[in-house]
Parts: sequence; structure tokens; C-alpha cells
Amino acid sequence: MKLVAPLLAIAAATLLISTDLKPAQPSGLVVHEWGTFTSVAGEDGSAIDWDALGCKNDLPQFVNDDGYRGFKWRLRGTVRMETPVLYFYSSQPIDAHVKVSFPQGLITEWYPKADYRVYRNAGGSLRPLPSNLNGFDISMRTLTGSIEWTNIKVQPDASLDLPVEKDGSHYYAARQTDAAPLTVGGQNEKFLFYRGVARFPVPLSVRIAADNKVLVNNRAADAVPAAILFENRGGHIGYRSVSPIDSVETIDRPTLDGSLAQLRLNLETILVSQGLFQKEAHAMVETWKDSWFEAGTRLIYIVPRASIASILPLEIEPAAETERVFVGRIELITPEILETAEAAIVNSDAAPLRPYARFREPILNRVQAMKPSLTTEIERLTETIDLKLRSGHCETQ
Repeated sequence: MKLVAPLLAIAAATLLISTDLKPAQPSGLVVHEWGTFTSVAGEDGSAIDWDALGCKNDLPQFVNDDGYRGFKWRLRGTVRMETPVLYFYSSQPIDAHVKVSFPQGLITEWYPKADYRVYRNAGGSLRPLPSNLNGFDISMRTLTGSIEWTNIKVQPDASLDLPVEKDGSHYYAARQTDAAPLTVGGQNEKFLFYRGVARFPVPLSVRIAADNKVLVNNRAADAVPAAILFENRGGHIGYRSVSPIDSVETIDRPTLDGSLAQLRLNLETILVSQGLFQKEAHAMVETWKDSWFEAGTRLIYIVPRASIASILPLEIEPAAETERVFVGRIELITPEILETAEAAIVNSDAAPLRPYARFREPILNRVQAMKPSLTTEIERLTETIDLKLRSGHCETQ
């Protein structure tokens, strides 16, 4: 294992020195993007199916969703693409055009206004899906999506009114950068925002071995630049950092005596080293601080650039200097989580599973595979949870 602590210490010092420095105004167009791919590791370490969309609307109401957040069927995917944002920097006003393709997924939320499309792969060719969703494949095995923003007005130094709602949302943290304000179709923002659900194999497989060590296998052609194994059990946290991951790594599970403040600084340092401006890195960590560091065990890693280009082809006009930094998040179902789940099943009490709300389904499925004798009790508990969800008490994030 290749520890990155010395590198992080040096980079962190550099980050602190440069914290208040504003990026120099570029001579042309510069576009920076960050986002997150969330998946759940199966018993063999590969990404498995789960209710990747969820049901809670955790975004402001002005964000477009085309009905997906109230979709009556669950979208079955292996990856939740969470909150990619595109920032624009220019020394002068400029008009731009952006298209993002999602060959193995669907765009489910976005802002500002955009041209959103869904296609069905039929016999090797893409055909637009009818507006009545005839033929909609909730497994998404045959669907592909795209989103396109035309006539983007990039307005450096402009003072534009941005939409705000009284209810809080982690959406707003992404605005705290030096990026130029944008106007698209009469709607103002500091970035282009989109999210989605997909079905594709993530670059890493991760599993817990019999000796309780974490085995990581890089299946991508390129090395993963950096990764952090994080645990939060009962509010006590720990983490271990590795870099790079070329092929196979074995990571000891961390002791639960870590500093959350230091971890956040380390993550920001890694993001800056990958090409983000410091305020962008801080905005990303601030956006996901409640989610990345919630109860559970997960591997947080930097997605290789080639993988990003393959998963999300990006077109920008005019040509721009572009940086794309995506964080992968792989949830691990640990022996401790399985023990908690089994107790919840036996006691018919869903409360102990509440900290793992988004991932309850794959956790319960794992218990059922291990102990088929509990199938009836699991079905009863699942039905109780589903009744709460249908009555509007959604706990997913």
C-alpha cells in the first residue's frame, strides 16, 4: 500500500497559502467540472443494482426533474451520478454551447433550462423514446440520455439574481466560487447542474476479505490517482489514504480515532491536485460533507480521467480549457452492518437501519442471501418501510 500522508501534508500547506487567491482571469474560456458517482459493492466487490434514484426530493423546487423524482417505478441502476456542476471562467462575456451525453444512463435533474432527451437502444441504433414513455425500461439496460444547453450567456463580473428558496439545501454550496454567472433561457445560475442514474461497471471493485482487510482491484486501464477508505461507526470516524491504485491494493480497516477536519482538508488537497480551483474543491466537499461522512464504510476515490470521458462525453463550444474531476463513492456492507441489519430483522424494527437509509435494500438482500430462513421477516420489514415511503416519509438522500 502506498500511503499519501507526506504528500498530503505538503500539498495541504500549499493549499492554506493559496486559499484566498482568486484564479487569474483566463484569456479564453475555461470550464471546470466536478461530480460524484455513488455505487454499492456486492459480495464479489462489483457494483450491484440498488434503488439509485431514491424518492426524496433534496433539491430546490426550481430544479427541473421531468417527473423522475415522483416516478412511480424505481429506476434500477448500479450508479447514482450525483451533482455534477460545470463552472465557466472568462475575461469577457461569451456565448457557449454545452452537450453532455450519458451512453449508459439517464439525466434525471438539471438546471438551468436545457434540451433533455431519452433514447432506446434498439438493434444497435438509438431511437427517441415517445413522450408517453412507451417502452420505458426501468432497468435502464436499453436506455441512454443526453442533455444540451444552448445559448449560454457567460457574464463575468455581472451581478445576477440567483434563485433561492427558504428551505435549506446542499445545492447552494456549489455557488461559493469565483466562476462567472450564467444565464440560460432567462434563468440565472453560477454553474450548469445535472444529476442522473446509470448502469455501468465502476473502475474499482472493493470487498472485505475473510481477514477483515479491504481488497481493492482497479479494473480500469488507468491508475486511480488517490483513494480514501472511510468509516463512521456510532459517530467515531477513521480513514486510510492510498495513492495511486494501479492494480490490486489491500487496505487495513482504519482505527476510529480520525479527525474529520483533517480529512476534509486532505480531500480538498487531493481535488486541487487533480485540477480544481481551491474554492471549487471546498464547494464540493461542503456540498457532500453530510453524505460522504455519514454512518457506514466507503471507499472514496478519484475517477480516472479516461473513465470520465467514456462515461460522460462532453462537448463545449467554443473550445475551452477543461478540467473534469469526479469522485467515486463505493459503499461497503461490512460485518458490523450485517449484524445490525439481522438484529433489526429479528426484532421487526427498522430504526437501527435508518442511518443506512439509501442502502437498506442491498443490505437486506445480502442478509437474505446469507440467511434464507429470515426471508419472511425481511419481507415483513421491507413492507413496513415501503408503506412509510408511499405515505411520504422518505428517508433516502
